[in-house]
Amino acid sequence: MDVQLNTLYIVTRGATVRRDHLTLQVVVEQQARLTVPIHQLESVAAFGGVHVTPGAMGLCAESGVAVNFLTESGRLVARVDAPSSGNVLLRREQFRRADDPGARGSVARCLIAGKLHNCRNLLLRAGRESGDAADQGTLSGAAGHLAGAIPNLEADTDADTVRGREGDAARVYFAAFGAMVRVGRGEFTPNGRTRRPPLDRMNALLSFLYALLTHDCTAACAAAGLDPSVGFLHVDRPGRPGLALDLMEEFRPLLADRLALALVNRQQVKASGFEFREGGAVSMDEATRKAVLTAYQQRKREEVTHPYLDQKVPLGRLPFLQARVFARHLRGDLPSYLPCVLKN
Repeated sequence: MDVQLNTLYIVTRGATVRRDHLTLQVVVEQQARLTVPIHQLESVAAFGGVHVTPGAMGLCAESGVAVNFLTESGRLVARVDAPSSGNVLLRREQFRRADDPGARGSVARCLIAGKLHNCRNLLLRAGRESGDAADQGTLSGAAGHLAGAIPNLEADTDADTVRGREGDAARVYFAAFGAMVRVGRGEFTPNGRTRRPPLDRMNALLSFLYALLTHDCTAACAAAGLDPSVGFLHVDRPGRPGLALDLMEEFRPLLADRLALALVNRQQVKASGFEFREGGAVSMDEATRKAVLTAYQQRKREEVTHPYLDQKVPLGRLPFLQARVFARHLRGDLPSYLPCVLKN
């Protein structure tokens, strides 16, 4: 259990979250382990076999605190939230734009351009830090491929073409990903990108971090008055937070990929902390999940200079700021969506 940046994470199997006046109390084996005033929270994330009582959910709903139920690997299963107070006019405009192929293509192009810039910067940074000439060549080649793909996006007018270019760039990026692993390369080099289920340790680590990022981007969309379900790059699918997945594209290299590499290279995550299941699925044990959650929250507290606001902000606030930038684009204040690209 941990409370940082206003999110209560509960990963202990069998834990119960219950209401105690205006606080949430976490009970494990009939022992109260943690009590948190509700006004200090923005959301609750319950992993695996965690029970949240109706009284606790009611308190959260009254206080505008979202409760997210996730699998042990971090996949979002359900979300309980208070009735939306977002701007209906903004949501109508979001739906209209999402139904417009031209508007959808324009937004998708900007989102993927931001993602490729941030992926390229991560590759270049890893190349500078590497002392191996072969790795430097691999990373430089992949960075060059992404640099070449970015101008091509300008000619794309539909989201399908953008998805194709993103898929091609992702294959090159993950083919070079292993060159950024400096410790335990035999255990942590990914075999491409695999999910549902992840088939190696690095993919298990990345999937968990992406799930945390999805949770944050969903909250960011809702906070900006947007509908997290209606995306532009990601097509509509029941239960899928399409706009949140759109928004997180530019943050994958910043908040997930770089952190996964740091955890492995600093040996904060060990190969022994992963479990192999029948069918080839790989998952993290409870101690490793706790270590990753702690590192994720620490990463979110790191300050960076926002490229447009030109002021220091915690990394964890970037999805919320970008959701507002997207809302401004929908309102007509900005001619196009401006992705967040950070310098390395």
